[in-house]
Amino acid sequence: MSSGFSYDVLGTDGAARRGRIHTAHGTVETPAFMPVGTAGTVKAMTADAVRSTGAEIILGNTYHLMLRPTAERVAQLGGLHRFMDWPGPILTDSGGFQVMSLSKLRKLDEAGVTFSSHIDGQKITLTPERSMEIQDLLDADITMAFDECTPFPATHEEAADSMRLSMRWAARCREAFRERPGYGLFGIVQGGVFDDLRAESVAALTGIGFDGYAVGGLAVGEGQAEMFRVLDVTLPLLPQDRPRYLMGVGRPLDIVGAVLRGVDMFDCVMPTRSGRTGQGFTRHGVLNIRNARHAHDERPLDAACECPACRKHSRAYLHHLFKADEMLGPMLLTWHNLRYYQDLMAGIRAAIEAGALAEHVAALESAMAGDDIPPAPDPLAKKGPGR
Repeated sequence: MSSGFSYDVLGTDGAARRGRIHTAHGTVETPAFMPVGTAGTVKAMTADAVRSTGAEIILGNTYHLMLRPTAERVAQLGGLHRFMDWPGPILTDSGGFQVMSLSKLRKLDEAGVTFSSHIDGQKITLTPERSMEIQDLLDADITMAFDECTPFPATHEEAADSMRLSMRWAARCREAFRERPGYGLFGIVQGGVFDDLRAESVAALTGIGFDGYAVGGLAVGEGQAEMFRVLDVTLPLLPQDRPRYLMGVGRPLDIVGAVLRGVDMFDCVMPTRSGRTGQGFTRHGVLNIRNARHAHDERPLDAACECPACRKHSRAYLHHLFKADEMLGPMLLTWHNLRYYQDLMAGIRAAIEAGALAEHVAALESAMAGDDIPPAPDPLAKKGPGR
């Protein structure tokens, strides 16, 4: 493990782990959720606002930042921490998923990927070595190995070819990664939904040796049950003394189920994207603040939440902001959603420490299974005939 970068298991409850990651820019309490700051910003949020939710680590993205403003410019301006006013730990995605999903005219071979930028069509080549260089220039505390995100569905042969290419790239990433105190490199387990390929991928990565291990290629359409099954096969094969990161998974009950199986880290655009489109996460489920039922509702989104949206504003006000297309609406709802996710993780950590995770999860699932409590009748609604 890289000098100064370490992971401590502080306690367990079944397969679930309560841990702490030590990095060059501070510690991360796990299980942890990382807000996504793709292009150097968590959308609709200031860095201070993100910190106020309880987040300790955020995610940036190699693909987007290499296109603009470029990794070289970020480095010239002091690195991503200084550039975006985030002094805490940062993990950077290697760019492989975005190359697959956003770029045009993609050409993949042993060397890497050549693609046309989705912004201006410029032809760009991204290799394992270049991905390591970019993430180094960004000053990421946790660098992700460059891999091919295997599409779903894929045949066994297609998944095997994709995974084995990613494993060869992983070895090149390990070789190209510049060791520095407090900085770590994570390998990414691939293999689709095939047990033997996942096991082969884990064996290859642990043979190379990484500071942490991510499980990639899930939450791409296989469904929750299949995702959990793949985790059941994969996670027990990973080293106990390294953090485990499930990439791109963000539905609350998916997070809970993955923690039960031994995952330590998560990221997803769901809380921020949902906040911009009017969806709010509460302890009683997800609500759409645009719905007419909220127009006269004086209650907060979630009475147990301490975010500004809940402490200072009503559902009626948030409903008004979205109906009026005021930018404050998405800002407040994003703030709330990120606080909800951090509260969710804090509750999970406390439950693991207390040895009460099963009871905590049962209470979460019961609360989320019910519908949001309806508001009182609208006093301004038109009364029917004879009333």
